[in-house]
Amino acid sequence: MRSIDWIDGALVIVDQTRLPGETVFLRLTSVEDVVGAIRRLAVRGAPAIGVAGAFGVALAARQHEGDAAAQAHAVHLLENARPTAVNLARQARRAAGRLPSFDAVLAEAMRIRDEEIASSTEMARRGADLVERLCGTGARLLTHCNTGGLATVVDGTALAVIFELYRRGALGGVIASETRPLLQGARLTTWELGRAGIPHRLAVDSAGPFLMARGEVDAVILGADRICANGDVVNKIGTYAHALGARAAGIPFICVAPESTVDTATASGADVEIEDRGAAEVVGTAAPAGTAAVNPAFDVTPAGLVTAVVTDTRTFSGRADGADRLAVG
Repeated sequence: MRSIDWIDGALVIVDQTRLPGETVFLRLTSVEDVVGAIRRLAVRGAPAIGVAGAFGVALAARQHEGDAAAQAHAVHLLENARPTAVNLARQARRAAGRLPSFDAVLAEAMRIRDEEIASSTEMARRGADLVERLCGTGARLLTHCNTGGLATVVDGTALAVIFELYRRGALGGVIASETRPLLQGARLTTWELGRAGIPHRLAVDSAGPFLMARGEVDAVILGADRICANGDVVNKIGTYAHALGARAAGIPFICVAPESTVDTATASGADVEIEDRGAAEVVGTAAPAGTAAVNPAFDVTPAGLVTAVVTDTRTFSGRADGADRLAVG
């Protein structure tokens, strides 16, 4: 199942806010539809929102045919629907380079979609090879947030590696962390693992480092929303804590993301705008009325805590821009 695709003149996505209770497909026919879906996380995951942004530009080309200013404004809205993941702005700008022709933009968006599909296949192979080399057969893995087909188009990034290890008979077990505050791990990752028939357990985010410390995890494997030039990994909040836990336990910490997530124009994580999603997602009904909250959607894991980054073209540790890089595969 493709979580995002162009079908009969519209962008069609799985509404991730409705999972796991029901599988609902949304048909998006305007730029406003796409921006709204990205902002409310009906479509999420760095590669997936990059694909959505590209198809959103195609909708802009059709919606504002002959109006260059309106098209440019639409592209601006798409680029800034969510600020932290680099894929969204990058792929929207790439598609916008084919304006004003709707046909040309749509063809470019479809190329981006197809590249992400091919990327997932290659990341799965490279990542599984690395895990087997570092951990042997039967690795017990902890993963964070959701990095499967819902976050890409099909298969995924880190979760694609888990699927591949399972197909090889080389997977010892999976722990999915729930991922606060929207529970992408609990709602989405467990749903994808269950559909694939992969045995798994769910843990609260704060349990991860302790589970590593008592020897229940052989490696941490997760995705990224941006990999900076110095190798810093920007990913869903909670990633940094898992990286610290992995370092203390002496186990590998592996990031899997397509080359489109590597951002050599951003020097380090300190230069990335970290989205804060406000108090409502945190306070809910549990806290006293009027309680203030801080709710960063992402955090920055320093490059020194990352054992390896796996993309669709390379596996490396160290600086993402190539300087001082130690190739590991």
